[in-house]
Amino acid sequence: MKIQELQRIIKSGEHRMLELKKSTGEITKGFQTLCAFLNSDGGWLFFGIAPNLDIIGQNVTDSTLREISNEMSKIEPAVDLPSHIIPVPGKEGYSVIGIHCDGAKFGDAPYTYDGRPFYKVESTTIRMPRPMFEERLRRSNPGRFAWESQTPDFLTMDILDEERIKKAVSYGVQEGRLPSTMTFDDTMELLDKFNMVENGRIKNAAAFLFAKKISSYPQFLIRMARFRGTRKEVFLDTQRLNGNFFEMLDAGMSFLFKHLFLSGEVRGMLRHEELEIPIVALREALVNALCHRLMDSNSSSVGISVFDDRVEIENTGYLPNELTVDTIKLSHKSYPQNPIIASALYRLSFLESWGTGVNKIMTACKNANLPEPEYSSGMGFVWITFKRPEHPAITVSNSDTNYDTNYDTNYDTNYDTIRLSDRHKEVLSFCMIERSSKDILNHIGVSYQNKNIKTYIGYLIDNKLLVRTIPDKPHSLKQKYINAKCLTERMLNSDTNSDTNSDTNRLSDIHKEVLSFCMIERSSKDILNYIGVSYQNKNIKTYIGYLIDNKLLVRTIPDKPHSSKQKYINAKCVTEGKFNSDTNYDTNSDTNSDTNGTRKKAQNGTRTQTRNKIRKD
Repeated sequence: MKIQELQRIIKSGEHRMLELKKSTGEITKGFQTLCAFLNSDGGWLFFGIAPNLDIIGQNVTDSTLREISNEMSKIEPAVDLPSHIIPVPGKEGYSVIGIHCDGAKFGDAPYTYDGRPFYKVESTTIRMPRPMFEERLRRSNPGRFAWESQTPDFLTMDILDEERIKKAVSYGVQEGRLPSTMTFDDTMELLDKFNMVENGRIKNAAAFLFAKKISSYPQFLIRMARFRGTRKEVFLDTQRLNGNFFEMLDAGMSFLFKHLFLSGEVRGMLRHEELEIPIVALREALVNALCHRLMDSNSSSVGISVFDDRVEIENTGYLPNELTVDTIKLSHKSYPQNPIIASALYRLSFLESWGTGVNKIMTACKNANLPEPEYSSGMGFVWITFKRPEHPAITVSNSDTNYDTNYDTNYDTNYDTIRLSDRHKEVLSFCMIERSSKDILNHIGVSYQNKNIKTYIGYLIDNKLLVRTIPDKPHSLKQKYINAKCLTERMLNSDTNSDTNSDTNRLSDIHKEVLSFCMIERSSKDILNYIGVSYQNKNIKTYIGYLIDNKLLVRTIPDKPHSSKQKYINAKCVTEGKFNSDTNYDTNSDTNSDTNGTRKKAQNGTRTQTRNKIRKD
């Protein structure tokens, strides 16, 4: 390196990837920063440059180089980083010493210096918190540290569904990804071949896929909600299911079938039906969310949110270091969070391998003339957003239909103020878009008779919960019906559908670390210890108070802010149902949930046939 290149590198002063020291008299702090570079994004460490950017250099002797080599040996895992000696013009015998390193990659073991790990937060070098260190250890050696590899004492064969295991294997054999001889193996042998047994003990990975008793696994949870409009404010339908992978997949796809528009056409002698968003894309995204999430925490879950304009599928976790929300759409290798589970699902034909699943999603949406779905990551979650197509049945504000809106538009009728059966609620949920009477009765599984029209449609119209699309001709053959709340919301707020999520772009990396750490209740002491700062009032105010003031973090005891039992939790977890607790959080939320029952199994016609096509278990 020449002096001109050195001047170019340091001209902007110290930052996240540049550290300047006057001399090797500060070698300990310098190598702490070098360790932090190795655990973060890499960078340059220079000895011989003053804080005001004066290049002063120092006398570099054999003793100096031995001292650097000795400090380098204190970094583990061992690294070999050459020292660049740059002579200082006009100062004979004086040079600057430069050391450069690359940043951490996904799966790298965390580096330590003199037995302690460090990492970078903006331009500051701090001790790496223990939870972060342990998480990186798990990534570096998943076979030893990962949740899926743990063998809890309570996990025995009677917790697993042996029939489910055999059915899954038979499907893998049918698809050609498993040898036919595996159908003759007993259950324990099958688990062993999927790397789900160690020393005769069953791993958590087997429970995730095949458990029939899940009381010890609250993280085996999928949350599903249909929201009115484009914000997470009012629930039209909400469901939760605790189960194994196959049960959660089936429940999630059933919920999407229930709330997305289904179209059909006759090709030859057969009628073909398709969701407005391709089934193959939704299913692949849901499988990825279930498989590639973090499951260490009991509060972990997968969520499906259906809005008027989009569908979001989210999971707890993060993207691998090698990928971003943009590059994940490009051709890439596979970096599974849970490799044992991912390998088993690939062999059972429920998951793509080698990173091709994302391409499968993009291709399906492109073929359906839909925009590419968008990936997002932050606050401990990764999610994919599918845009729903615009069509007259959904875009009410652009329709010329003369809806019967001659009723009190200020009403807010809760389902529990009028006696509604589960089938009435099913009708209201189904009629988020225009539906004919025949479609409605077929959806809830009853015969097409006048008495049923009166019972399940007329009753809702009389109570102003359902609206005719042709009010002047109630017996028109073209008559359809739509949920009154849905219609009113769109007509009154058609110009105010922007999603005003909190702007987190102004948050520092430390603030984001706090929000990610607080996916479950945490004390102030635990929070400050996690981010590596001292337990002082100024730090509580800076890193906790700031988030509370901006409604990103909430107290668990809002009436007693100084209580010794006070804890804090990410506001998003509470308001969006990602944390299940009876605590009276101070969220200032007016969200009302409608805890409807699960969908009725008695359904007729091609809708049920189409659903059955995607069930692979």
